[in-house]
Amino acid sequence: MYKVISNDTELERFITLNEAMAFAKAVGIFVTIKGPEFEVVGLFGVDTIKNGKCPDGIAYDWNKASRIGRVKKERV
Repeated sequence: MYKVISNDTELERFITLNEAMAFAKAVGIFVTIKGPEFEVVGLFGVDTIKNGKCPDGIAYDWNKASRIGRVKKERV
């Protein structure tokens, strides 16, 4: 059983993770999906970046080169 939760309120229950993910994408808000062995959190359904922006208009500025570990690799 997978529970979709938002702000400590259970929104819905699903038998499969796929159903829970589809519901989370449809509601379009930050949710937690709790399963029998794990939980995942997030705003599901963001899958495209156009002109440097996410579908909700927020600038996408993540850069792998700026992640922790970059400097360590450059020293070698």
